[in-house]
Amino acid sequence: MTTQESIPQPTLIRSTLFALVAASVVLTVFVLPAEYNIDATGIGKKLGLTQLSTTNQTTASVNPSVKTRTGKDIKEIIVPANGGIEFKVVMQKHQQLTYQWVTPGEALYFDLHGEPEGDTTGYFLSYAVSTASDMKGSFIAPFDGTHGWYWKNTGNQAQLVQLVIEGEYSNLPE
Repeated sequence: MTTQESIPQPTLIRSTLFALVAASVVLTVFVLPAEYNIDATGIGKKLGLTQLSTTNQTTASVNPSVKTRTGKDIKEIIVPANGGIEFKVVMQKHQQLTYQWVTPGEALYFDLHGEPEGDTTGYFLSYAVSTASDMKGSFIAPFDGTHGWYWKNTGNQAQLVQLVIEGEYSNLPE
């Protein structure tokens, strides 16, 4: 007959809470500045981590006469407190786009959608609607028009969204 020792319940809870806090600190202080150039604490810049996020980024040169971009663009978008903001690009039917966005704050409501070129009825087609703090994916434009995201922030503080897009699109907003 063997005896089994069990971990006391308070020790397990403390260990779990410690692990969650440690993971949050590592994410905020090291991962977000190094991978996404999101530096809420300022420590990432002091440690040189924000430079890591820019060394792997290539942005296609902007030439007004070029209709389609195929480079990678990184946009930082501020979603106001108790408000929303929209970000769109122009795509032709069958053009492709990959994307990844992240916010270090609370999860945001979002709607990834498109609106046909020339449509005056208000019609739009949603590709993804949810509440999240990040998302990664790709899509092929089903029609000529604008395609992009609407983020809604129900919190009392503005939130930063970092969006990385790559593919075939034009008219990137400044």
